[in-house]
Amino acid sequence: MIVTDPALEAKILRLHHIEDWGAHTIARQIGVHHSVVNRVLSQAGLPRAVRAPRPTMLDPFVPFVLETLEQYPTLSAERLFHMVAARGYPGSSSSTFRARIAELRPRPVPEAYLRLSTLPGEQAQVDWAHFGHVEIGRARRPLMAFVIVLSHSRSIFLRFYLNAGTANFVRGHVDAFAHWGSVPRVCLYDNLKSAVLERTADAIRFNPVLLDLASHYRFEPRPVAPRRGNEKGRVERAIRYVRSSFFAARTWTDVADLNAQALAWCTGPAAERRCPGQPDRTVKAVFEDERPLLLDLPATPFESEELVEVRVGKQPYLRFDLNDYSVPHTSVRRGVTVRATLDTVRVLADGELVAEHARLWGKGETAENESHVEALVAAKGAARQHRGQDRLRRAVPSSGAFLERAAARGEPLKGLVRELGELLDLYRARELEAAVAEALERGVAHAHAVRQALERRRAARRDPPPTPLRLTNPKLAEVTVRTASLGAYGTIGDSDSDSDNDNDNDNDNDNDGQSSTEPTS
Repeated sequence: MIVTDPALEAKILRLHHIEDWGAHTIARQIGVHHSVVNRVLSQAGLPRAVRAPRPTMLDPFVPFVLETLEQYPTLSAERLFHMVAARGYPGSSSSTFRARIAELRPRPVPEAYLRLSTLPGEQAQVDWAHFGHVEIGRARRPLMAFVIVLSHSRSIFLRFYLNAGTANFVRGHVDAFAHWGSVPRVCLYDNLKSAVLERTADAIRFNPVLLDLASHYRFEPRPVAPRRGNEKGRVERAIRYVRSSFFAARTWTDVADLNAQALAWCTGPAAERRCPGQPDRTVKAVFEDERPLLLDLPATPFESEELVEVRVGKQPYLRFDLNDYSVPHTSVRRGVTVRATLDTVRVLADGELVAEHARLWGKGETAENESHVEALVAAKGAARQHRGQDRLRRAVPSSGAFLERAAARGEPLKGLVRELGELLDLYRARELEAAVAEALERGVAHAHAVRQALERRRAARRDPPPTPLRLTNPKLAEVTVRTASLGAYGTIGDSDSDSDNDNDNDNDNDNDGQSSTEPTS
């Protein structure tokens, strides 16, 4: 309450009673606000003077405005201005117009709420809460808190995850039930997608994963009414309590460290606080009384792995949650199943485990198994050997028998194919064919025998040593060019050649512009 100078109060009362001044006249003459004068007069038991409202241009349209606001209570003042202007209102959309609309707008009736009480073991309330973001490598992931609280004892379970997906929603339930060692009969949810996929009035389509979870633990999933957050006020207050009592000014290294601290807080300060419903007892003591009335855990926990179908491209890597994971090269161009926990990523093809990696939480990172790479390199090497053999068989037909004899003697074919391919690059295919045939006749299936035969034939022809040809495109080395036969050119007759030569000489003489006369006998 504002205290006024007694002398000023006395002066205001004297001017009002003796001089019969009005409140605004007193305020203007003694230099105070009229609200001060009205308050002094009201405290003295005098009725407050109310001036009759002055007529405004909006008065003829007030019935229309009231009727419109009764039907559309939240209609904006701007839209109402355009409606009354279309009906002849001559004023403007000024602050005075908006203030008058605010006076005419119906006020919502304040709603009173009953204090709800739940039986022990009957209900738990569940919700997500956003706590900023976490930078992991190149990834910026949301830090989401899964909060579940027992409505009777107010026991809280808190767990942080890097997204609010359905898999983490399930993990939160599984971890909470394991922490309590029991299950509530009803779990109350907001209309989040992890719980309710679609809702029309009372028709609700639950998330099938939640239904499987509820069937496994035998609890009832129950969503609150739309826009009725007060129905799950216990978890809302628990989230505010987590923000102020646990998360504020807390330091942590990673999510695992944060969750370890959250678990210690749940079993420590959060459990030792006074129970809101029973202020003379702690949450821990009330929970111990509530525990026998909760449902028992099933024999096995619910399967909480993420299950995703992924197709592997032409490279032996699959993309899962922003990162790449290697798979055997035999899994390319096919669909595989990814089963992921918070720590590991397993890849299954046709129900068999083909790869397992530690889970990555960054962005654009690669988890690579060296055995996958080595197997691919070995397969590529074998493919190169097969391509080399095919090239030799096309260019040098005798190479097939040569390689078979070398394999029978236990010679390593990989090096032999490479050396024969190098000789094919240096010499013509016809020369290599002759050398290979000579080595076979001698019964020596070895690259040195072929090389000696090639050198001996080159020396007999007195040809210079061959120079290797460097190709810009390696694929051109696999192209085999067969030497064309020149036998067709030997059928050209000598007479034809002479006549052609005579014609050529005549043409040359004509072109030179010269003439000659042969003497006659």
